[in-house]
Amino acid sequence: MVTAHPLPEGFTEIEVFAIGTALLVEALLGFCLNGLTIISFRKIKELRTPSNLLVLSIALADCGICINAFIAAFSSFLRYWPYGSDGCQIHGFHGFLTALASISSSAAVAWDRYHHYCTRSRLQWSTAASMMVFAWLFAAFWSVMPLLGWGEYDYEPLRTCCTLDYSKGDRNYVTFLFALSTFNFMIPGFIMMTAYQSIHQKFRKTGNFKFNTGLPLKTLVICWGPYCLLCSYAAVENVMFIPPKYRMIPALIAKTVPTVDAFVYALGNENYRGGIWQFLTGQKIEKAEVDNKTK
Repeated sequence: MVTAHPLPEGFTEIEVFAIGTALLVEALLGFCLNGLTIISFRKIKELRTPSNLLVLSIALADCGICINAFIAAFSSFLRYWPYGSDGCQIHGFHGFLTALASISSSAAVAWDRYHHYCTRSRLQWSTAASMMVFAWLFAAFWSVMPLLGWGEYDYEPLRTCCTLDYSKGDRNYVTFLFALSTFNFMIPGFIMMTAYQSIHQKFRKTGNFKFNTGLPLKTLVICWGPYCLLCSYAAVENVMFIPPKYRMIPALIAKTVPTVDAFVYALGNENYRGGIWQFLTGQKIEKAEVDNKTK
């Protein structure tokens, strides 16, 4: 008979099960929606455009986040991390790689939309591919740093998944966090804010609002903000006084990104939504007008 592992310190049976269930639901829903986005891009010719390549990049990154959440959910139901210290490092790297790639790709979409709606510039395949590759290489650079000694990956409070270790708050952590947050949160956030503000002003002049210009930035702040706030607070104060179950909340909120992004960038895009509908039903898109075409 298999002996159940003891509960992680600071958690009850119901809390561990609830966290595992939340991670599983987030992973399943996000993976299905982003998988549909990826398959539709592959199957529907009208969706294969340079602008939608950047949407594809977000979907790929978000599917990676979902896989990371699947692993965390499975470990949560086991009540312990079964993959050892090396597995923890890989899990932390994978989680950061996909998260940072998702954020960078979202900023790239904002940049493209600004030029499409405000300067009437048409995105070329070479530019879109270069932006996608840069987003992933940039994310890989920052994600590998903790493996090389700048920052560190360790177990999250539940000890069934791994992320950036914010428990020490030493100089190594502070310098890494400052650089990480500047280049991977504040700068992408600034790009998105300025781009969507300009687009909003353009829409107001024409009276034709193509999409909700405030939603992408709100998604970034609401989903990633609590986690960034927790890590930033750990740079100036010891956060270990916060109960472990409350320190898990920002991570759970961040794992909602794949589902929210699918609604913001794919299902929230009239053309892409039409392509998904065509893939699911076989009905042709009536108007093959894509986001990167001049209107």
